[in-house]
This record gives sequence, structure tokens and C-alpha cells, in this order.
Amino acid sequence: MNSVHIPNDLKKLLQENHALVQLSVPQLVERVLSRKEGILTATGAVSVSTGKYTGRSPQDKYIVMEESTKDKIEWGSTNQSISEEVFTNLYQKVLEYLTQQEEIFVFKGFAGADQKSRLPIQVVNEYAWHNLFAQQLFIRPTEEELLTHDAGFTVISAPNFKADPTVDGTNSETFIIISFERRIVLIGGTEYAGEMKKSIFSVMNYLLPENHIFSMHCSANVGQEGDVALFFGLSGTGKTTLSADANRRLIGDDEHGWSSNGVFNIEGGCYAKCINLSREKEPQIFDAIRFGTVLENVVVNSESRIPDYDDGSLTENTRAAYPIEAIDNIIQPSIAGHPNTIVFLTADAFGVLPPIAKLTKEQAMYHFLSGYTSKLAGTERGITSPQATFSTCFGAPFLPLPAARYAEMLGDKILEHNANVFLVNTGWTGGEYGVGSRMKLSFTRAMVQAALEGELNHVETVKDEIFGLHIPLHIAGVPDDVLQPKKTWSDHQAYEEKAKELAKKFRENFKKFTDIPTEIVEKGGPIS
Repeated sequence: MNSVHIPNDLKKLLQENHALVQLSVPQLVERVLSRKEGILTATGAVSVSTGKYTGRSPQDKYIVMEESTKDKIEWGSTNQSISEEVFTNLYQKVLEYLTQQEEIFVFKGFAGADQKSRLPIQVVNEYAWHNLFAQQLFIRPTEEELLTHDAGFTVISAPNFKADPTVDGTNSETFIIISFERRIVLIGGTEYAGEMKKSIFSVMNYLLPENHIFSMHCSANVGQEGDVALFFGLSGTGKTTLSADANRRLIGDDEHGWSSNGVFNIEGGCYAKCINLSREKEPQIFDAIRFGTVLENVVVNSESRIPDYDDGSLTENTRAAYPIEAIDNIIQPSIAGHPNTIVFLTADAFGVLPPIAKLTKEQAMYHFLSGYTSKLAGTERGITSPQATFSTCFGAPFLPLPAARYAEMLGDKILEHNANVFLVNTGWTGGEYGVGSRMKLSFTRAMVQAALEGELNHVETVKDEIFGLHIPLHIAGVPDDVLQPKKTWSDHQAYEEKAKELAKKFRENFKKFTDIPTEIVEKGGPIS
């Protein structure tokens, strides 16, 4: 993607002596420790706290209302508009603030592993550990690439600069603002590093479709025969677990593009959740946490410096940021061919969706737009009812364009490359949460493996009477009755009532889409 002219005031800031450009990982770790931004753990990772904000601040995220983009952005509560005047004032204040710091840190790299469509970026940080995070999460340039690097987008992060809502026109002290015309992401008032990663993902979700490339919030891997699989799913559905396969190489764990050449990773690293992490459950992630890794909000023993991954007292959203090279079983560069199999993961706590179903193109587009999973109401006594949650295209917070744009690209790709799409429920069976039980991981793995190996492409199926999904009758390693959720419920009437309740939630959620072809609703959604 083409670079743009860097504003003179920003260029001047980056040329000053206190701007430390492209420090190595050891140099940044030294800076983190000497500046007392974090501590070193027993594994060699840097441990930091993000303070008040331990997650993203969606209510403080904005896109500048500009002439060239104003008719393209899907404005609303997700993509809040902010004026060019407000942005310019904050931008100038942040630059002045950074000018006054003893040191600032600059990383130059890329978003997008495909050289034909990658975006050259630079990240300007107040904190050394934020710059270390950027170096681990984005794609690192070679020395040769660095010589001709010309940033097409700049992220500026100043956590200790806090906005005054009464003066600056923001909702709070925190702001994450994208200007597509200036090609700048401006971040202040929050130490949560994930804002940098997700802001560039939002940028790519705008730029890639404009270049006829499908941008996706998913993990991806490739088999020994070169067959490619995509895994879409919200938190808690098993995306990381199921895409980490000893027999398949990882392309990436979170953000991808699908061009006319195939699939590519947008990132150069992983931002893995590590609450309750253990080597037994997730050995790849556990062993990736070593020197250079950034641990966010993980409680560490003050004497032994051993991380306690089971301690969620700071937040349940504990994270580890490390380069993808820290994973052994990867493909490099992070590029592969066109997907053969696409898996939509859901953890249905209502216990009514089948553990696996083959989707038509219309059903794939419907369930992609729905982005369904369920959250548990809690573990307190007496609270057992699950709550349906929908995230458009499995990534609603990061989509600047109308949802239909992404769904249409998915439909076109499925047809063009004859990709098989499956809905996989890793949630409950035999009853809803509190009555039934979680689907056995061994069953889910057997079903996913059968899908990846093409064994389900032409098998006999039965049509679900409520959701219209096509359920395989037999899969090796999985009891036949488990495949059909109604048969796992002791009370069939209770099953039907709960299934119709969830179907109604799907239909209610889908009403927000006003520009979706009628056939997607009629052929893709629940039929009862």
C-alpha cells in the first residue's frame, strides 16, 4: 500500500535527539527496567501493569469525519465520529507533550505479510514497553527494508497525556482516534497496549477491502498438503486451542487478509490470553513466554518472579505479547494459499446448536454476520441462564465499513474457491448451561479434523428442524446421538422451547441489518 507524506511537525519530532528509533529487543528491555516501567520475570519476559485500563475503551474510540471517508464509514456507536478540528487540537497537544519527554521510542515495521498489499507503519511511544509490544506484534523489517521504509500510517501513543472532555471534545480522559486522511492513529489516556494493535487492525479493515482484499478477524493454519483452514470465533469458543494443531502449521492467530493470491497474516506476533495458562493445556503459548515477551497484568511473585497465571486479581484479561517466531510450528513468511475449509466457532450455552453443521453459502453469510456465541451470566448460586451475544463478522468493534461489505466478500470467496464452511459448537450438550455438560474437546477435535480432511464434504446429513442446519449423521470418533442435540436432551419439549428461544434471538439481532439481500435471511437463518 502506498505511503503518504508525513506532516512536518511529526517529522520534526522524530528527528530530534530524544527520539530513539528502532531499538533492539534487548535495548528496549533495558530501557523498560531502567525506567521502572516493568520487571523481569523468571522466564525472561517483561511484566507490566496497564493501570486503570486493563482492556480496550470502545466508548473512547473515534474516526475523524473527513471528506474522503465520510460516505464510506458505517457511523454509529462503534464508529463514533469526531471533527477534524478536535483531532487537530489534540494532535498538536500530544506532539507538544512528547517533545517535552526525555525519551520517546519509534518502531518502523509493517502490517500485512503479503508484500503486494502490506502497509508500512511507524509507532511512536511514550513508554519503552509499548514500543517493545509494537515490535513483537507487528511485522519487523529487514535491514534492507528499513532503508526504504516510508510509513503509510503512524500510531502515536501517549498514555500519560489525558484529555479534558470539557475542552477537548472527548467522552473522557482517554481517546483513540483514527484519521484516514492524515494517516494517523492518536492514542492518549490509556496504558492498555492492545489499543495499538486493534487500531491498526481497524485501519486494515478499511484499507484492504478498498483494495479488493477480504480482511478477517480469525486464526489460520495450513496442513501438510498445503490445505488452508480459517477459524473464526469470539472469546471462549476455542479458536486458539483448535487452530493450534501439531499436524498443521500456524499462519497466524488473530488477523488475516484474503487476496487474489491467498491468505496472509496481518501481524508479526501473537497477543495471547494467559489467564489459567498451563504448559499442559497450551504448551505453545506457555513456552513462547520468554525473553522479549511482554506480560500484561499478570501477577508475579515478588521474590521468585514466577508468574501466577491463575491469579486474575488485576483482570481476567491477562495477556502475553510475543513474536510469531516464538511458536515452533509456523509457516514463514505468514502466507498460504486459498482456504479449503472455514470454521465458525460458537460456544452455545443454550445447548441447542449442533456440535457441527455444514453451511450453505447463504447460511455462511448469515452466521458470519451474526457472529454468535453466548456468555455465562455468572457462577453465583441461582444464576444459571446463559446470555446470547452477537458480534458482527466476529469482529464488530474493528469494522469501519458496513457489515454487508465484508459478508459479500466472504460469499464471493466461498463461491470462487469452493471453500467448505462449518459451524462448530464447542458449548453445551444434553441441556443448557447448569443442566448439560460442555462438549468434550476430544469430540470437537475429531469433528474438526474430519472437516479439515474433507471427510464431511459429501456425507449424509439431516436438516435441523429449527435452524435449518445440515448435520452429519456419522463422524468417526463421535457418538451419533451427540451430533444431534435434540437426542442428547432427556426432555425433548424443553429442547424445542430453548432452541426456538435462541432462534428468536438470532432473528431479533438480524433486524439491525437493513441492506442485506433477502435471500440471506430466508435461506441462511432459522426456519422455525
